[in-house]
Amino acid sequence: MKILVTGGAGFIGGNFVHYMLNKYPDYQIICLDKLTYAGNMETLAPVMDKLNFTFVKADIADRDAVYGIFEKEKPDIVVNFAAESHVDRSIENPSIFLQTNVMGTQVLLDASRKYGVSRYHQVSTDEVYGDLPLDRPDLFFTEETPIHTSSPYSASKAGADLLVQAYHRTFGLPATISRCSNNYGPYHFPEKLIPLMIANVLNGKPLPVYGDGKNIRDWLYVEDHCAAIDLILHKGRVGEVYNIGGHNEKTNLEVVQIIIDALGKGEIQFVTDRKGHDQRYAIDPTKIHNELGWLPATKFEDGIKKTIQWYLDNRDWWENILSGEYQDYYERMYGDR
Repeated sequence: MKILVTGGAGFIGGNFVHYMLNKYPDYQIICLDKLTYAGNMETLAPVMDKLNFTFVKADIADRDAVYGIFEKEKPDIVVNFAAESHVDRSIENPSIFLQTNVMGTQVLLDASRKYGVSRYHQVSTDEVYGDLPLDRPDLFFTEETPIHTSSPYSASKAGADLLVQAYHRTFGLPATISRCSNNYGPYHFPEKLIPLMIANVLNGKPLPVYGDGKNIRDWLYVEDHCAAIDLILHKGRVGEVYNIGGHNEKTNLEVVQIIIDALGKGEIQFVTDRKGHDQRYAIDPTKIHNELGWLPATKFEDGIKKTIQWYLDNRDWWENILSGEYQDYYERMYGDR
């Protein structure tokens, strides 16, 4: 089995590469990544010498480069993690999100048709559903929830999803889609909530929390997400959407306080709320549980301990990031709030 993993130097894609190489030592994994700000070759350092792993630097929106990779490698399966993914950055510059998340997805779909892959899998997000009110804890996103996006990021991911469904219906492309809740765990780029808070505590910086911090997210440990995608690839029904949720709802303020308590220090600094900030995300994963037997194996209380320990044990990884371009971006986003 030969699997092309796009965006494999990023957070979830990198964890998926590690997961699959560990579970399936006879599979060939080809990783394609543009190595933008969130792509980090240090994430892939432990697997670079493996004979069944190949890395290619390329942009999924570069048709010639993508077709060349498909022509050479002839993958059986494509798993597309490649995406611009930070909501704040999409508000600052929407166009790059459309270029990568929509046009890049189309190039991958065209290549998958041309070279006859047995499965194309699109990794999407629960943010395509919009948000849920804080006062209705009984409501959850299902696969039938209408798409109702809030940010340029979620709109670009929804556009990609619709393209995938159209290619399945029109051209018969054997495709599946998964929509996940907020991931956390090792190799998470330190602009996102959990790694940002851990890094700031360890560096003695204040912890910026949007608005009143009452926005709720459903947290999914990244290894559980990888296990779900693995099941979808091997047992999922072609043409279907599967929601992957963690059953771990927390307010942003609760998450930050857990990190403060675990590290024994940290000062919260409330900052001006994000434009169009979604209130609550919550996924109902009944479908993937009933069809494929998947349930999240990691409780948030356990996963956050493992995550904090990883950042303590791997300071070089995230300190190398913070010493680069990210510093300028951090100041742009939070410096004046």
